Formats: sequence, C-alpha cells, structure tokens
Amino acid sequence: MSFHMRKSKLNIFRLLAVSTVVLLSSCKEKVTKTEEKKPNIIIYLTDDLGYGDLGCYGSPIIKTPEIDKFASEGVLLTDCHSAGTVCSPSRAGLLTGRNPYRSGFYYIQGAYGAHLKKDEVTIAELLKSSGYETAFMGKWHLSRLEKSKKHDEPSPSDQGFDYWFASTHNAFGGPKNFGKFIRNGEAVGEVDGWYCDVLTEEATNWITNIRDKSKPFLLIVSTHEPHTPIAPPEKYSKMYDNAQVDSLEKSIKYGGVARPEYDITQNKKEYYGTVTQLDAAFGNLMKTVDNENLGDNTMVIFTSDNGPEHPVNLEESKGEWEDPIRDMSFGTPGIYKGMKRYPYEGGHRVPGIVRYPGKIPAGTTSNEFVVGTDFIATAAKLANVNTPSDIKMDAVNAFPAFLGKKTERDKPYLFLFPTHEDTYFRMPHMAMRYNDYSLLGWFPENKDGSNLIDWMKTSVPEKFALYDLSTDPEQKHNIAESQPEVVNKLKPLMLEQWKDIRDEGPDWGRSK
Repeated sequence: MSFHMRKSKLNIFRLLAVSTVVLLSSCKEKVTKTEEKKPNIIIYLTDDLGYGDLGCYGSPIIKTPEIDKFASEGVLLTDCHSAGTVCSPSRAGLLTGRNPYRSGFYYIQGAYGAHLKKDEVTIAELLKSSGYETAFMGKWHLSRLEKSKKHDEPSPSDQGFDYWFASTHNAFGGPKNFGKFIRNGEAVGEVDGWYCDVLTEEATNWITNIRDKSKPFLLIVSTHEPHTPIAPPEKYSKMYDNAQVDSLEKSIKYGGVARPEYDITQNKKEYYGTVTQLDAAFGNLMKTVDNENLGDNTMVIFTSDNGPEHPVNLEESKGEWEDPIRDMSFGTPGIYKGMKRYPYEGGHRVPGIVRYPGKIPAGTTSNEFVVGTDFIATAAKLANVNTPSDIKMDAVNAFPAFLGKKTERDKPYLFLFPTHEDTYFRMPHMAMRYNDYSLLGWFPENKDGSNLIDWMKTSVPEKFALYDLSTDPEQKHNIAESQPEVVNKLKPLMLEQWKDIRDEGPDWGRSK
C-alpha cells in the first residue's frame, strides 16, 4: 500500500474520529438542553400583601429594596390575581390549578369541614412525576396538620411534598418565637426568631444541605407576614415613626372600604415595618439561590394570597363581631376598589413578579391577565409534564404573559366570596373577568335564613354590575345600564361557569 493511500485512510479514520466526537458532543449538548428545560421553581407566597404595598408597585412609603431589585431582574405583572379573595381558597387554587370552590373551599380551612382532599392533584405531585424534588415551608391552611383521633386530614406529604416545615394556620399569638411548626409530621416546638426569617433559614438549609442536588426542585415558601397579628422587630417599625410618614399616609387609599372612626394611625409603623422585614427575608432567600449558583436555572414567582386586610368597622359588620388585632392593618390595594374578601379588583389583584434569567427579559412589565391557578400549568409546561386530562382545571400556561404576550384562556375566571350574605359585608358575591370587563353578581337575599352553604349551593346571581377596567380601573362607574348588550353577552358565561363550579364542589356543611 502506498504512503498516499495509507495517509488517505488515516485521514478518513481521523475524520471519522472527529465526527464521532462532534456527534457525541452534540448529543451531550442536546441532553443538557433538554435538562435545562426543567428549571427549579420557587413560589414565594405572602399573606394579605396589598397590590400597592411595594416600592416597585408605587408605594410612596414602604421601603422594599430587595423586592424592587428582584423586579428589576424579571417581569412585573400589573394584572396578576390570586385564585381567591381570601386565604385558604387562594392556596387551594394555586396548588391544584382549579377554582377553589371546585375543591370545596367556600371559606377558610376548617369552615364547614373544608380541607384539601387527598385525591386532588397538586403542583407538587405533577412535578414529582417529572423527576422533581419538592418542599413546602410555612403557612399551609389547607388541612389540620396536628393529627388526632378526631382530625386525620391529608398533610403536605399526602399532597406530593417530600419535605415540609409548616403550620396549620397563621402565627396567632405573634410571629416571634412561634411554637406550632411541624416538620415532616413531627412537632418542632418553639423556634427562635420571626416567622418569615425562620422560613428563610429552613428553606436555606433545605436548598444547601438536604435536597438531592441531582434533581430539579419545587420550593413553596408561604409566609405569615404581613397578616395579623403584626409585631416586627423594632428596627423596622422605627423606620416609619416620623412626620414624613404621617404626611404621606394621608394619600394612601383603602379600596373605598370603611375604616374605624377611632384613631388607629399609631399602628401604621408596625405594618409598614413588617413589609420591610418581609422584604429583607425574601432578599436573604434570593441570596441563597444566587450563592448556590441556582439563579440562572430557577424561575422564582413572588405574589400574595389575596388583597390586603382591613380593620373591622363595627357598623359595616352590624356590630356582630370585632377583631382588635386588625387595627394594625394598613395594607393598600393601590387605586383598586375593595380589599381582602371583596370580589372587586382590590380583593384579588395582587403583586406578581417573576424572575427567570435568560428566559424572561429583565426589567420588563406585563399587563396581561394572570391568575394564581395558572402557576401549575406554567410549571407543568416547563417540566415537560402533562396536566391531568380527566380533571376540570381553570389554569392556562401563563409563560407567554410573563413575556408580555397574550395567553389563550378558553373560559373566563370567577373570583368568589358568596359564602356570606351580601348584607354581611355589603358586597357582591362574585366577579368575572372577561378581557377588560369585570362583571359583578349578587345572589338573591337569603330571606328564610337558610344554612349559608344551602343558600349558596342553590343560588345564582340575579343582580349585576359592569365595569370597564380599561377606562375605569377604580370601578367607580357601573355601566350595566348604558351597555346592556355587554351584560347580556357576559351574564350567560357567568351563570354557566358558576353552576359548573358550584355543582362540582363538595356538599360539606349542608343541612341534611
């Protein structure tokens, strides 16, 4: 064989070898890219934080440098909504992607026997099926975690969480040195520190020392703050004990909701300080994420479970009940009408900020409509797992909205609080968003004093109001009479949606 032939064959072998290396590298790169499609997902859920409570959402008073920085690194949502108008329903909707009334959360956990049933499919269970490790930290409020002969309801373990450190309810008695945390089914005892700071420490330890680092993860952190009772460290409340805050406070709006006639302004520094404390706790968690080099492949969602709490006005509640700890409530829905519980926009339009470097452009704003139920569909899409086809869901993939693009929603969303009669809080029982329209509906009066669940389960709205949020975001002008054609178009959609949701919900609490 001539030298030239041997050299030619050698070159062919070299070419094949190089091609093999390139091919293997390409395959490896494709595998890596496939793996990158499964980001870590963190959902940071605050409690009763108002739409207007953060610097990045226009608060003239409250200092939130960490959350503001976070917003500059991702997208700020201006039309983000909790799944419900009050605590437990919102949490159920976030976990299941279903309107919470489908799961029987007509009010908070425990009312009428309500709890998240074991057969509900959660975001944790979905992501686990796609290889994720899952953890939950903080306020659960979907079942009683303390087991007894009388109470044996599903825990986070039963809902897909590998690790959990949680409390059944809020930190009643105060957020400092809370004594009712349960870790993976075992009582922890009193902890040292404030609720949100303890969650940061627990989450940091899980991220750095406990989780399986070969797997992507889902982490949900659910704070007590700024829910009442409110008692931040003095260094935070002192920041707001000055004449400038007193002056600015006069410009704050409270959704048109009546407040006590007696003076509670001395309490405002406590609320404002709590939000700044929460800001610091969130910032510390993000530092952990970045220090662990997780930031680039982690989508973090920051949001709230409903609009801000308001003090009890005894006239508004007809003197039937009072709650002095709510005199600390100075959260604001910004320009929007209503607060916590109210189906008006202020009851469910909440802060929503999402960071996912390289996938979501930094420093952007999106005006697209997003609901807390959508997070499960969004996470499932990123994790390459299908949502159950045999379960009625009210979720859509919101990732296009995070990019400022339209989302495809096949039905409007209902925000509900019909468990109480309208005279109780003098408000509508439901609201339906349809593009920029908000249609409000009231049930007929419960004249015979029926069991409230019986009344709800047999009622449909009979009175309506209509608002165009594009021209009237504060919902000051009811245009139902001037635009009856719009009401006639939307009313059947509301009735259809309501009946479907109402009839699927469990019957607990109904009279026999």
